[in-house]
Amino acid sequence: MLRRLFLWLQPAAFILSLFAIGWFLAIQWSALRNYPWRLDWGWLLATCVLTLASWGIEVAIWRHLLFTLGGKLPYWVAVRLWFLSAVVRYLPGSIWQPLSLTLHSRRHGVAPEATITSLILFQVITLLAIAPIFVIYFLWIDTKSLAAQFVAEFPPALIWAVLIPLVLFLLRPQWLPLLLNWALARIGRPPLDTQLTSRALLTLIFVAWVDWILWGGVFAAFTFAVAGAGVSGGTQLAPLLVASFPIASAIGFLSVITPSGFGVREGAMYLLLTPQIAGSVVTVIALAVRVWGILGELLMALISTPFEHASTRANPVDIPLPIDSPLPDPVVNSDLRRETT
Repeated sequence: MLRRLFLWLQPAAFILSLFAIGWFLAIQWSALRNYPWRLDWGWLLATCVLTLASWGIEVAIWRHLLFTLGGKLPYWVAVRLWFLSAVVRYLPGSIWQPLSLTLHSRRHGVAPEATITSLILFQVITLLAIAPIFVIYFLWIDTKSLAAQFVAEFPPALIWAVLIPLVLFLLRPQWLPLLLNWALARIGRPPLDTQLTSRALLTLIFVAWVDWILWGGVFAAFTFAVAGAGVSGGTQLAPLLVASFPIASAIGFLSVITPSGFGVREGAMYLLLTPQIAGSVVTVIALAVRVWGILGELLMALISTPFEHASTRANPVDIPLPIDSPLPDPVVNSDLRRETT
């Protein structure tokens, strides 16, 4: 009963999000129509460069984690598989991207356990990397956003508490593999032998932190490219924009209500950026940057498709799955998914 309810909940929440965003834009249409929209090609070029750099680091992190778990993929093969799998994450249900990436990787000789575990590690590490950005936003960035006004009532110690999971995993890095092997055992998969030191984990979290800063840069550059002419404060708002994107992305990811956090991430951006930027403008920019990411991933997937087909025809490799060890259930393991920027 609960599984059936969950399967209905995601599409319903997705449709409601569309209606809510449409309604908000409709009532703000007059302000949007009079807004001084202007495309700045220099900032748009910066958006393209930062997007490619962010994707490159993202794939590098996942490929390194896969390698530590016994899965070996050449970098450009990993790039192809990443984008071929990324385009399905907007389907209702949280299993499609991990399932797609698992099946694609299996054709290149990578065991399903390694792919699934590397994705879980990837998500955990990228979420941990957002914790310092969260602290910086609420304690050090000079902001009067709706979110900051709400959090201002809390003692600073509660903000610093966000770093506790990060510190714990850095002090006890083997807790991560132990938790993952426990999860694999619950779904009938054999445990993976991997060693994760504090230094290695710190390095991965730092690289993921840099990746999030670049994604924040994508959001800031895109904002200046399409709305910079009317944004009060101009480029002085860059730190606010850069920090807001990772936080909103994490909120959207953790919501697990809509595919890829659609609607939730945009709502979080509204709270994090209003009133420094008009709420109607924030909503449009948040939606536009999502469309930018989707179109970019779709383009990369289209470019990757013929190369991947040629590669699999030339080197057919397959690792059969044990009959009694199915892939994770799409409902029970609903946390296996990714919100990209």
